Amino acid sequence: MTNTDDATRRAYWAEQMQLGYELVQKILPFEVRECGEGFASLRDAAEEAGIEMLFSESKIAGELDRVFFMRESLVSHVIDVGRKMNERGWILKIEDGFRSLEMQGQLVRKPELFDAILRKCIWENGGEIPPVELVFRRAIVLIANIPKIGTHMSGSAIDISVFRRDDGREVWRGNPYLEMSERTPMRSPFVEADALKNRLDITALLEAHGFIHFPFEFWHYNQGDAMGHILSGQPAPARFGPVHWDPQTNRVTAVDDPLSPLNPLPVIEREIAAALQRAKGRV
Repeated sequence: MTNTDDATRRAYWAEQMQLGYELVQKILPFEVRECGEGFASLRDAAEEAGIEMLFSESKIAGELDRVFFMRESLVSHVIDVGRKMNERGWILKIEDGFRSLEMQGQLVRKPELFDAILRKCIWENGGEIPPVELVFRRAIVLIANIPKIGTHMSGSAIDISVFRRDDGREVWRGNPYLEMSERTPMRSPFVEADALKNRLDITALLEAHGFIHFPFEFWHYNQGDAMGHILSGQPAPARFGPVHWDPQTNRVTAVDDPLSPLNPLPVIEREIAAALQRAKGRV
């Protein structure tokens, strides 16, 4: 990679992350009128509909299992997407669904993800350790650290991959889920043309069923929340905000303080120190 190419990639990364942070600032004050709608199982719905669909078997963070549930009214939209993909010779894989605040907070601190973001921030900062505020801002775009902006915590988002029915190969989008680099934004100029086409074809299919794509990740789609309303130009209050969900009763309770970081600056500073120690251990 030439110095010019590296500088171009670094500038694009910084630009996209800043645009993502500006979107975060628009989401924070956007009105949400939590509708109180419960959750339903994506796995059960796919089975009942006879849709071939895959679900991640990995842990989200630590020993926490992924939760393949989302708001009841959105499940049918996912099933419709899955059916259209099957008809096309594809299989929709749900990588992630609802996340509790505990799950999201741990995900921000997940070593392999945090370390990847820190490495990009060091790269962006010319090889020097960046200020904690920069890492905080970059991380908040890629792994929501505030309940209000985290649509998984609203039960209104899915992360996805797509595979071929005939041979099981992934419909390649340039990188696997998850990728934390200048190749992560949906329309990154640094992914190959066929991978970009796959990203956009997949996105068109989901958007035909009401989902909105998050511009700064090629795997994330959401609907009916503050971010979805902003990106689709809907000024009306959003129906779905961050909630606590009781699986036993299927009751949801709006998060009391949706604007406070799950991991405030002192925690991010501590995680930077831990990541640097891990990096030393790998040398």
